[in-house]
Parts: sequence; C-alpha cells; structure tokens
Amino acid sequence: MRVLFFLILLFSHLGHASNNADFAALYEKHSTSVVTVFTATVPSGQDAANASLGIGSGVLIEKDQILTAAHVVDGAQAIEVLFTDGKRIKADVISSLKASDVALIKLRESHPAPQIAVLADSNDTPIGSEVFIIGAPFGISQTLSVGHLSGRMNKGLMVGGIPIEFLQTDTAINTGNSGGPMFNTQGEVIGIVSFILTKSGGFDGIGFATSSNTARRALLNSSGVLAGFEGIMLDDNVARALNYPQAGLLVQRVNAESMVAKAGLNAGTIPAEIAGQSLLLGGDLILEINGLVCKTPHDFSLIRASTLELEDDQAYSITVFRQGEVIDLITGPPARGILESIDKH
Repeated sequence: MRVLFFLILLFSHLGHASNNADFAALYEKHSTSVVTVFTATVPSGQDAANASLGIGSGVLIEKDQILTAAHVVDGAQAIEVLFTDGKRIKADVISSLKASDVALIKLRESHPAPQIAVLADSNDTPIGSEVFIIGAPFGISQTLSVGHLSGRMNKGLMVGGIPIEFLQTDTAINTGNSGGPMFNTQGEVIGIVSFILTKSGGFDGIGFATSSNTARRALLNSSGVLAGFEGIMLDDNVARALNYPQAGLLVQRVNAESMVAKAGLNAGTIPAEIAGQSLLLGGDLILEINGLVCKTPHDFSLIRASTLELEDDQAYSITVFRQGEVIDLITGPPARGILESIDKH
C-alpha cells in the first residue's frame, strides 16, 4: 500500500513537472527578438558633451520596427539599437504615446533577425499564469526573469477607444528593463514593460507592463480614426462642471504624426486634478466621430465598426468642442494596415 501511495505521488509530481514551461528553450528561441535601446538627449542650450545617456529594452515586431516604452525614447535626439549578434543600428521614433507608455521606433536599416516577436491577445492570459521578461536590467543585456501575471490595472485613460490597461507582475523588473517584452509561455508578447511600485528604490515585487492589446490599439490599430491619440472620458457631471455642453472624450495627448494630428485635433496642456483624477485640460472635447456620439466607452465599439467600413478614399469627420465653439474637423482617408502583418506572424 505504501509503495502504491509513493508511486501515485511520484507520477503526480512528474505529470505536474511535464506541464511546466521550459524557460531555457523559450529563452533560446525568443531572446534574439529582444534588443537593448541606447538613447542620448542633449539639454536645451547645451552641447553634445553634456548629453544625458539612457538605456532600455525593446522587441522586434518587424525587420525594421521595434516596440519599446515611450519614456525610454521620450525627447531623445539619438537612438541606437543593439542586437544579440552585436550589430548596432540607429533608429528614429515613428510614434509615441506617453500615458500608455508605448512607442514605435523604426530602424534606419533592416536587421535580418532570426526571430520576430508575435503580439498575443493579452486578454487570453489569465491572472496567475506564468510569464517571463527578457531585457537589459542595469544595462546587462539579454537577462531573463520569470514570474506570474498577478493583476490588471487601468488609469481611467483611453487610447484607440478603449481603456489603457497595465498588466501587474511579480517578475523582477529593474532599470533597463523598461520597454522590454513580457512573454506568455507560448513565447508571445503580452506586454511592454513600463514601471514598478517601490519603497526601496529597487524592485519590491510589483511591476507593470502596458498590455499588448493597448499597445496595438495605441500605435498599430488599422483604423487611423482612433489611433494616435489618448483621451479620458468625462461624464455628464464633470462635463457640466467644466462648462462643456455634454459628456465626451477629453483629448490628452496627440501623436504628431497621426492622421488626427494632421486633421488639427488639439491636445491638453494644463495639468489638473479633478475628483482625484489627474488629467490635462485645454484640449479638444470629442463629441462625435463620423456622426456617432462619444458619450460612453460603449459608444466606441460602434464608432470603431463604422470607421472600419469606410472605403479607402473616404474622409471622416471629428466633431469637437473647443473654446466655446463646436467645430468639425475633416481629415483624409483612414490609415489602414499600418502594421497589419503583425497579426499574421
């Protein structure tokens, strides 16, 4: 009887072990898609000798395009990317959104990397799942850390018509990890490392990554109408307090290269706190997109469907409230397929 009990325990343990992820194999396969990002920022009025140097991580999603954290490349005058084979390539920012802390940078020449990362649907990874991060903590490139997805958080802001979501993890994150990928156990990217909560100044067991779904909708969404800006929903009570005619989406930040920027959409400029919510005032309040009212987050499912039905040569309109006036902004055809191939890898 004791022998039988022992065998049951043994096989139970072996069966459990066989389901564990092989992180050595995952690292070997996917680490070549992870890069180290070096930046140089020259303060206004200073020369290059006084440049501030920065370091972060990133992940290759096309042969010449890399996802990283916005704060890694924010304000940088020079960006250089280091690959696992030692090759260094200069890069430029294509788009960057601060609140969602994601940026897309483009290499000045393609790199024939053996592995290009796949962006997963971050909703498919449940809390409690094992995850791993590869990056350059303290400048030590290609470092692996393993942990769990321990929660989800949003800050009330919206991008691409949905709330900005951050994934909470107990996976070790330190300076230099920012911008690096968080992988699931299939080796797919579910997040881009953003920040930690700390009392010690180092990693205290709580870190956050921008979800891959947020990154995709912030920078890679196939509909140019909703991509390229961040906003926060104002309900009727807050809208009335600010003398707006109705609830709507208050624009916070606008990517300078986006279609909505070219249409003249204005970002906020004045930091404020209302009902415990930090936001930027002074930007446009979006009332309608293509004739559909923007009063609740639910409205954006209809708006997104409507914009995706537009023909390639059709313009669209954004109705905003600006300085006491209702203004219609007309912009060109939606920018489709910015990185549609990302979902095909």
